[in-house]
Amino acid sequence: MLDRVEDKFDLHPERLIADTAYGTGPLLGWLVDRNIAPHIPVFDKSGRNDGTWTRADFEWDAENNQYICPEGEALKQFRRNYSDPNCGPTGKGVAKYRALKNTCQACPSKPKCCPNMDFRSITREEHEDARQVARDIAKTRQYDISMKLRKKVEMLFAHLKRILGLGRLRLRDPCGANDEFLLAATAQNLRKLAKIFPAPQQTRKA
Repeated sequence: MLDRVEDKFDLHPERLIADTAYGTGPLLGWLVDRNIAPHIPVFDKSGRNDGTWTRADFEWDAENNQYICPEGEALKQFRRNYSDPNCGPTGKGVAKYRALKNTCQACPSKPKCCPNMDFRSITREEHEDARQVARDIAKTRQYDISMKLRKKVEMLFAHLKRILGLGRLRLRDPCGANDEFLLAATAQNLRKLAKIFPAPQQTRKA
């Protein structure tokens, strides 16, 4: 859709607003590469429910390609050079970073980090940098405004589907669909106008 709009109208958006379903790594990476700010909640399953440290508690050291745990220890992907290229990230675009077993066993924070494992490991997706861009945007005031605008637009479609019964089109072909949407949107706008401009009250004759 973005390509069609750009080809036809020469429009290039500065930001894109969407729900969590669009907050996947590949899509966020695609948007960031095109210099489009993703105002999209990140689809993230790295959170934990047992109270232990999540990936967000570890600091990413891009220069050295490693994570730093809250205790200051490094989690690395490789600790020696591999000549086999198959030892790199998996085909799914995910790299795993691990701490040393001896370091974790002697760490005083092991119950908060990896109580049921010998060492802590963290996975990092291929588009994690773009996901972090989306997380940083989510902390801004402009993001809050974007979420209000998104809900404002989505509520119109939800109203058409649930209240005005447009869950299924009854007319065929594009022209019929266009006519049906036009009639439904007209009814929706008339309903709004009725709330904004209430009917005048008739005065009773004495």
